[in-house]
This record gives sequence, structure tokens and C-alpha cells, in this order.
Amino acid sequence: MHNLATAAYQQTTQSTVSPRELEATLLLKAAARLQAVKDDWGNDGGPVTLDEALSYNRRLWTILATSVTSNDNPMPMEIKQNLGSLGAFILKHTLDVMTNPSPERLTTLIQINRNIAQGLRGT
Repeated sequence: MHNLATAAYQQTTQSTVSPRELEATLLLKAAARLQAVKDDWGNDGGPVTLDEALSYNRRLWTILATSVTSNDNPMPMEIKQNLGSLGAFILKHTLDVMTNPSPERLTTLIQINRNIAQGLRGT
């Protein structure tokens, strides 16, 4: 019974969350995963591995950049181009972190995700 109630709540929540709020939440989730890796750097494993955090962030940004730059997206062209360029930067920086990992290099990804999320939420 509890599982049915949980499923119903999640379904209702998903249908009432705006796309901007969903994007902000996902960006903050990616930032939190990257932050957890950074905070646990040098320890023998934490809640999330570097590969998992980078993979999640890369998949998220691939989806965001693809959707924002699509022809049917109503955003102004300048914003679409800027977000597309930001997505390309993030993907390149992610590959750089994968080939030369260090906790300091995660800061850029964390800050970008948090700043974009704040902008989406209007804060």
C-alpha cells in the first residue's frame, strides 16, 4: 500500500513540476554528486565515484544542450547559441577532468551547474 501511495505522489509531483524547475533540480543533483566526489577525494570510495558523477553530468548536459539548440526550441537564437557553447565547454572540461583528475577541476562544473540552476529558479 505504501508503494502505491509513493508512486501516486511521485507521478503527481512529476506532472506539476515546471520544466525549468525540473532542469534546476537535475543540475543541482549533478552538482551535489560532483561535490560529494570532491569532498571525499583521497578517501577509499565515497557515496559516488568520479566516473559516476562525471557520467551523470555529461548525460544531463548532452540532453540540455541538444534540447536547447533544437530548431523547434522557441528561445532566442543568441541564448540558444550561448547555452550550446556552454554545453560544449562542459563536455570538453569533463573529458579533461577524466584524463587529468583532480578535485579542484570539479569546481568549475559544480559552480556552472549551481549558477544555471539558480537562474532557472529566478534566484
